Amino acid sequence: MSKDITNLTELFGSYVFSDAVMRERLPKATYKELKKTMDDGKLLNLSVAEIVASVMKDWAIDKGATHYTHWFQPMTGITAEKHDSFISPTDDGKIILEFSGKELIKGEPDASSFPSGGLRATFEARGYTAWDCTSPAFVKEKTLYIPTAFCSYTGFALDKKTPLLRSMEALSKQALRVLKLFGSTATKVVSTVGAEQEYFLIDKDVFYNRKDLLYTGRTLFGMKPPKGQEMEDQYFTSLKERISAFMHELDIELWKVGVAAKTKHNEVAPSQHELAPVFTTTNIAADNNQLTMELMKKIALRHDLVCLLHEKPFAGVNGSGKHNNWSISTNEGQNLLDPGLTPHDNAQFLVFLTAVIKAVNEYSDLLRVSAANAGNDHRLGANEAPPAIISIFLGEQLTEVLEQIEHGSAKSSKLGGDLTIGVSTLPSLPKDTTDRNRTSPFAFTGNKFEFRMVASSASISAANFTLNTIVAETLCQMADRLEKAVDFNAEVQNIIKEIATNHKKVIFNGNNYSAEWISEAEKRGLPNIRSTVEATKAIIAEKNVKILEKHSVLSKEELESRFEIILEQYTTTINIEALTMLQMAKNEILPACINFSEIVANSINSINATGINVELTAQKDLLVSVVSLINKLSTRITTLEKAIEESASVEDTFDRASAYRDKVFVKMSELREIADKLEEIVDNEIWPYDSYGDILFKV
Repeated sequence: MSKDITNLTELFGSYVFSDAVMRERLPKATYKELKKTMDDGKLLNLSVAEIVASVMKDWAIDKGATHYTHWFQPMTGITAEKHDSFISPTDDGKIILEFSGKELIKGEPDASSFPSGGLRATFEARGYTAWDCTSPAFVKEKTLYIPTAFCSYTGFALDKKTPLLRSMEALSKQALRVLKLFGSTATKVVSTVGAEQEYFLIDKDVFYNRKDLLYTGRTLFGMKPPKGQEMEDQYFTSLKERISAFMHELDIELWKVGVAAKTKHNEVAPSQHELAPVFTTTNIAADNNQLTMELMKKIALRHDLVCLLHEKPFAGVNGSGKHNNWSISTNEGQNLLDPGLTPHDNAQFLVFLTAVIKAVNEYSDLLRVSAANAGNDHRLGANEAPPAIISIFLGEQLTEVLEQIEHGSAKSSKLGGDLTIGVSTLPSLPKDTTDRNRTSPFAFTGNKFEFRMVASSASISAANFTLNTIVAETLCQMADRLEKAVDFNAEVQNIIKEIATNHKKVIFNGNNYSAEWISEAEKRGLPNIRSTVEATKAIIAEKNVKILEKHSVLSKEELESRFEIILEQYTTTINIEALTMLQMAKNEILPACINFSEIVANSINSINATGINVELTAQKDLLVSVVSLINKLSTRITTLEKAIEESASVEDTFDRASAYRDKVFVKMSELREIADKLEEIVDNEIWPYDSYGDILFKV
């Protein structure tokens, strides 16, 4: 057993150019200079970069690498990479292995085919990648991966990482202003994240037999099976052998590249699972999550499985999301969202807590759009975790503290005590001060906030640069007041009381799924933004542009480009789904149904031809039902085709996306309704696709 543990400790991070590797391999002076860049943002000298590049190359080659790539995250939502070998030909017909400081620091991939939202013309192909030295390089599949930011020739951000890095600097700057007034000696504040990833695993043969899964990642047709998740017998059940083997290999591959995969289990829906890592610095967490999604897909195929990361691959059962566990800490190891044993006495904690509350209340529209995509529209606000209304769950203890402050001052806070189970052989358990609310989209869970709206297929960068920026803004407002205050302690109390009074409407500890909450939220004035198209307005709203520019996270031009990109991606997604539906309906479902109707008709004719006088009511009723539905199916195919044609002709980006939402998507739902009814009555041997029951329970 000890041997296995030793091997595991040696395995973890063994393919990462980590701090320990740098400290061991780099000259002391070079290591010191690189650390200054990483910790303090000092500009990296090219001579230092040359040494780092040489050492990094030798280390990577020792790990079997033959190539290197600048690994970046364009606005496609997935990662991109262009591989270059280390080889350099010599005059004598041989090669040497080279990797320069310039090649480490800067790359130049072709930017012409990546989404830019109008930031550059199509013919302006030049783009640059810049080394993010705060996220460690790693070796994977014989290539040295160098995490980088990606920008245009003119310096505009074309990726997910750049605004995240900018927001981390903004948060640190404003948090340090506040901490300094409390007497802290911290020199840096970082946001940290642990991103829990939900996903489905289905049989590979089933996947390739369905064009909807192949082209869109979700099923566009499928009747509800006799059993779904209503028995609640999937959650946390023992792992099937095939799934366990996949998860084990995934853990190993993630551990090699330094991703601290911690927890794995079956989720609520059949064939649904979850992986949770240990939290780390936000930009590293974002990189790690991209790696996790990529490896999930690759490793699943080795086990004759396909990993589905779509937010709603199957109607009628829970979809998938990401639980983004966000907190902020100092470089001295202090978690600024840890209330301690007596939160009512902890003024510094209450300042940072209320900064988050104010930020979420005032900029909930930005948070909502950070979690928006076409797939997530199926989950948010659809009687599934979480709703589209953003509210904060604080729990009884902190809610009571804020209520005391609102009405005077906080003098006490609830203690946990012990939880008695009532069985003599079981120990008493320390009782938490509050329960967890799994229906809340933004829940305080002890020393962090869990943002549960993030889309399962999306990068976590948008959600976290938004959180970092809006909290930086509220901390900035607080610091402006506190730096001018004559009586610091009195002003701290004033600020906490004002926020507790003016922003309490966003705090809700009840059932977010209930109809009563929808009504109550409307009375409170909380927005209920149901679709991605509607949510995109937040990107170019004046108040949001103002703070993102103020903290140098994104410029107005960059925000306008993202507005265009998100809408185009939404429209393209719905268009692909609609075209796929048409192809499936016209080329496969309709012919299969006609074939079935002919079989039924021939059966009736065959029996009549015998001359035997028998009752054929069942056969005739079945034929009438099938033919009636076939006619409806044909009509709805035509109406969907017309809706696509009309919507595609709309010139304005926002109006076109709105048309796809209000016309095309509606007609898609109407077409599916008829097809699913036909699936209920057409012979299984004739129906062209595997049923939901076969897909969800086959693995």
